[in-house]
Amino acid sequence: MKIWIDITNAPHVRFFKDIIEYFNREGEDLLVTARKFGDIHRLMDMYNIDFESIGGHGVTLEDKLKSSTQRLDALADRISKEKFDIALSKHSIELPRVAFGLGIPSLYVLDNEHAQAANKLTLPLVDRLIAPEIIDVWKLISYGFNPNNLIRYDGTSEIMHFKSFEYNENIFDDLNLDLKFSKTILMRPEPSLASYLDADCRRSVLSPVVEKLKDYANILILPRFKEQAEIFEGIDNLTILEPPVDTSSIIKKCDLVIGAGGTMNREAAILQTPVISCYPGVPLSADIYYINKGLMFRINDTDEIINNALKLLVAEKKDKDIFHDDLFQLIINNVYDLYDNSK
Repeated sequence: MKIWIDITNAPHVRFFKDIIEYFNREGEDLLVTARKFGDIHRLMDMYNIDFESIGGHGVTLEDKLKSSTQRLDALADRISKEKFDIALSKHSIELPRVAFGLGIPSLYVLDNEHAQAANKLTLPLVDRLIAPEIIDVWKLISYGFNPNNLIRYDGTSEIMHFKSFEYNENIFDDLNLDLKFSKTILMRPEPSLASYLDADCRRSVLSPVVEKLKDYANILILPRFKEQAEIFEGIDNLTILEPPVDTSSIIKKCDLVIGAGGTMNREAAILQTPVISCYPGVPLSADIYYINKGLMFRINDTDEIINNALKLLVAEKKDKDIFHDDLFQLIINNVYDLYDNSK
């Protein structure tokens, strides 16, 4: 079987790494494409994934439109040269459109029901969609998706990140961190370049939080791009992490995570490191899944974030039993089933 996987965001590398390893081990003919954006290429190299770099990403709406159309054209040229049996992606804008145009059955993974532009462009074209049970099916239908093609599961996509996770307890030593306090907080700024969030790249909602908490704990910042890192330069008791790094081990080692994004917050919830989400947009259903289980706190007021952070730093940690469906096997099964049904 000839499979095409397209990766368009840094968290998708961790999502697909075990899937890619599985298909390679099974002897399937695999092509992995990736756009140049954020830390994608460095993470691909970190996990020794063979890939072809095709296209990039823009900053303004006009840039994003032009980058996507250019990437669409380049992918169409590349994919049309070979006969692919299945196309697989998570939130790729271009894969469903190229696959549809070339008659390739596509399996699509989604966990962001608020990405309106992306969902309108892709969901009407995919053959099967895998999405968390907590997402309202009517929201997906509003984008033109056929609910008969929906595969649902209990959990969120981040469970895929830990299928082969090995905790490095010495991660702070390996990173040569100069830590002043006994407690450490990891912070992740907002995805200010994302089309679904109206945010200023030169500012962060975390800035006032950092100014208060840096006197009580070590602060680790994992920025998304260079300009975002510059926001936090020169602050005492703060370390700006340079990706790619073992974020999973860092999350597990830290005493608290405060995130203005999504993926890392949900990873913290799965690893049961206390996490405060201060995401400035409407929370995703995937976040609500962990908020409802008491594994994530949703707070946007700066003073409340600081007060709750100080309480969580000294609170006794109590792990909870959480259960997820086997998303890895669900994807594998649907790839082969879609292939069998397309013959």
